[in-house]
Amino acid sequence: MRKGLFLSKAVVVTCVVAAIGAAATIIALSVVYAQEKSKNEMTLQSTDSPTTSPTSPTTPSTPKEPWQRYRLPESLAPISYNVTLWPRLEPDADNLFIFTGHSTVVFRCVKETELLLIHSNKLILTSFEGYFAKLRGLSGAAAPSLKDTWLEIPTQYLVVQLNSPLQAGSTYELYTEFVGELADDLGGFYRSEYIEDGMTRVVATTQMQPTDARKAFPCFDEPAMKAVFHMTLIHPHETVALSNSMNYDPVNITMNGHNLIRTSFEPTEIMSTYLLAFVVSDFKFISMPPNADIRIWARRKAIEEGQGAYALEKTGSILAFFEDYYNSSYPLTKSDQIALPDFSAGAMENWGLITYRETALLYNPGVSSNGDKEWVAIVISHELAHMWFGNLVTTRWWNDLWLNEGFATYVSYLGANFAEPTWNMKDLIVLNQIIGVMSVDALASSHPLSSKEEDVLTPEHISELFDTITYSKGAAVLRMLSEFITETVFSNGLHTYLEEFKYNNTVYTDLWKHLQMAVEKANIKLPHSVEVIMNRWILQMGFPVVTINTQTGEITQKHFLLDPDSVVDRPSEFNYEWFVPITWIKNVGDEQQYWLLKKEATNTNMTLVGANDWLVANMNTKGFYRVNYDSDNWERLLAKLSSRHLDIPVINRAQLIDDAFNLARAKMVSTTLALRTTKFLDKELEYMPWETAKRNMNYFYLMFDRSEVYGPMQAYWKKQVTPLFNHFKEITVNWTKIPENHNDQYNQVNAISMACSTGVEGCEALTTGWFKEWQDNPANNTISPNLKYTVYCSAIAAGGEKEWDFAWSMFKNATIATEADKLMSALSCTKEPWLLNRYLGYCLDPKKIRKQDATSTIISIASNPIGQPLAWDFIRDKWDHIFNNYGGGSFSFGGLISGLTQRFSYEFEYKQLLQFKEDNAGQFGSAATSLEQALERTKANMNWVALNNKEVFDWFTSEAPIPN
Repeated sequence: MRKGLFLSKAVVVTCVVAAIGAAATIIALSVVYAQEKSKNEMTLQSTDSPTTSPTSPTTPSTPKEPWQRYRLPESLAPISYNVTLWPRLEPDADNLFIFTGHSTVVFRCVKETELLLIHSNKLILTSFEGYFAKLRGLSGAAAPSLKDTWLEIPTQYLVVQLNSPLQAGSTYELYTEFVGELADDLGGFYRSEYIEDGMTRVVATTQMQPTDARKAFPCFDEPAMKAVFHMTLIHPHETVALSNSMNYDPVNITMNGHNLIRTSFEPTEIMSTYLLAFVVSDFKFISMPPNADIRIWARRKAIEEGQGAYALEKTGSILAFFEDYYNSSYPLTKSDQIALPDFSAGAMENWGLITYRETALLYNPGVSSNGDKEWVAIVISHELAHMWFGNLVTTRWWNDLWLNEGFATYVSYLGANFAEPTWNMKDLIVLNQIIGVMSVDALASSHPLSSKEEDVLTPEHISELFDTITYSKGAAVLRMLSEFITETVFSNGLHTYLEEFKYNNTVYTDLWKHLQMAVEKANIKLPHSVEVIMNRWILQMGFPVVTINTQTGEITQKHFLLDPDSVVDRPSEFNYEWFVPITWIKNVGDEQQYWLLKKEATNTNMTLVGANDWLVANMNTKGFYRVNYDSDNWERLLAKLSSRHLDIPVINRAQLIDDAFNLARAKMVSTTLALRTTKFLDKELEYMPWETAKRNMNYFYLMFDRSEVYGPMQAYWKKQVTPLFNHFKEITVNWTKIPENHNDQYNQVNAISMACSTGVEGCEALTTGWFKEWQDNPANNTISPNLKYTVYCSAIAAGGEKEWDFAWSMFKNATIATEADKLMSALSCTKEPWLLNRYLGYCLDPKKIRKQDATSTIISIASNPIGQPLAWDFIRDKWDHIFNNYGGGSFSFGGLISGLTQRFSYEFEYKQLLQFKEDNAGQFGSAATSLEQALERTKANMNWVALNNKEVFDWFTSEAPIPN
């Protein structure tokens, strides 16, 4: 990396003159904003609105005209933009925050056309002699006169009709002036507010992905429409402007009596619109030689308190890792990373200016937990991975989003592992990504990783793709690929891929081609080409369950479904058959591999001979599949877990639990067999098996915490967790020390949370005692950062209004985002229904709960058995408001439906869900798929509970009888 260039004095003078001229136009625009907004209100409506502008032709139901289609025609190609924006950080007379601006886009005509389409959404455009734009020819080309212009609201276009055609090969420029609202909707060019030193401060910032650059200025807003951007921001003194590239020297200007600053930026590299970013704030930054071109930006107090130090320390090493991993230098001159008080996603990989939620970038050792620290390392690594994979080389269209996000998710664990080598991050990907997504991909309503371009058109359809399948399954199958071709070969293939396509766009088969070249160069033998093998994993949904018969060596595979009675109506050209790389060990022998290439095969190497022999497959869960065994091998594995569980690798101990529970839900093994995989846990000290068991038992709690099963289940779980609780009490010297090992710190949290929730003696007194000490001395919180959420939740659940109000007060006064997050979640643990109802009301007041946190807080309340029906009633009553004001098209919206319905297992709940679907038809946006999955999951839950209620009750009663 190198430092940015700076302007000469002569160039600065020229810029000042240009700025004053531009300012006069911008001021004129802002004066008429309120009137224009009123007259053109339709341009600020939701993108779901069917309304078009008065001059627009009526849109028929079947698209016939180019402006009625969601994809841009291929007749024009942008070359560069020159954009000037002036965000107002104070409201106008109508109490609106606005921004004004003008933009010039230079484009080349690829095919002769009399139509110019460019995206524009929620912008009020200035009229020039009756038209919304000016067109000029460049390099001697004559510009046709304009015939008509209008805003096509449904497809979000500015439509420019011409009297004669643009000529192929010629270049032109289109000029527009506009006004937009700097709203608090977390999309496009938006505003974030926070309070510091008693003052409300405003930040103007951006989130363009996937389709919101068009809300900031008219642009060709598709990932393949790459261009160079020349950005200029006008902003108040005492603020700083940032963008993707390094700024030139800021210039003082005066406009209409206002003293302002004009900051221009070096031209960007050729890049997609969704990666554009700009911020105006009064933030501060830290940097460190020799990496002075790496800067961490945040609120002034956060920087002064050192909350950016960890991110700064790790960014340099993670960047160095990826430079080595890709064998490619960092492509830009600087790397800015900024923590925003309001941000819808976890982070966004804007090229050169990565934006984050505060919890994903800031870390305070005295307050933040090891989990917070891990999250910062993972998210930074994920976003830096994109600087090459996604930004330098970009997929052509959103149907291949899985490749971009799945890849970054996978390699983020490699980068974090390099930055924190003692954390075993390469193992934790199994818990954090793979196990969870399997439960989603085992639904009949799942979807393939890769879609056809023509099936992903609208902004809502695009946003739907930002789901766990895209991120986590994408990571899982790419990790599997890297394992069977080796990480070195995988890295070599990435290098040649990036070299060939840098500053360009690709489809997923381009990556397969380069990985195949690397495989052949390394002389690795595969049963088929990389493309043939991987197409089975990305072009059909789901994954297989591999069944191994250790008596005969017979191996079979079939599509794994959590509900075997569900109907799969999505056809597959591969007939739901995969090429499966099976790895296994016998006893404690060497790992072996076998490719299962059809529905059935036989491998006699997998037969067992000795009475005490055992076999475990899918070593370290490298493959994206589940494993079932003949009953004899299951019994041998259970015996091994009971006698010498350490003989089985730790990840596979976790995998055996997870496979067994899910196979039981699919009626492939008995539920009691699954429950028996938890019996060895009274001797288990490792985090991964315990965490996997806890998650699977959580399903039992969701299904049975309203039934007679609850008491015996609690008694059994209490019996199992008590030794773990006592173990951590001992090694922490009565809770006075923090375990040294990263995973042990996680497991200590599990020990306390499970012990308190099941009534282990001394646990509640411990947590409520710590909490009361804090209540008595609010300025001195001595609770260990790792244990804070568990302590807060346990004490609030055991307490009443006094504890809740104290926690709410601490939440509102928290200056560290991770601390605020823990309190915000813990407030949902109360057992008082009226407090939960009050908290639900707070979720729709952005002054109490930020918009970015509203859906996650409602989900948190719904995870409480007492809060779930309250949250469900609340959502149904307020759905219109929530959908229209909290982003029905946002990435997290689907999670709201999933979180609200995870406990549904009764017929009346299923009927309520159907009625909810009918009552709000067409108003689910990015949550549409989640709704279908919720219906499927509810039906499966109903069937499972009916089938297993008695068996589960009897088993828990026999294992842990409740004293009379």
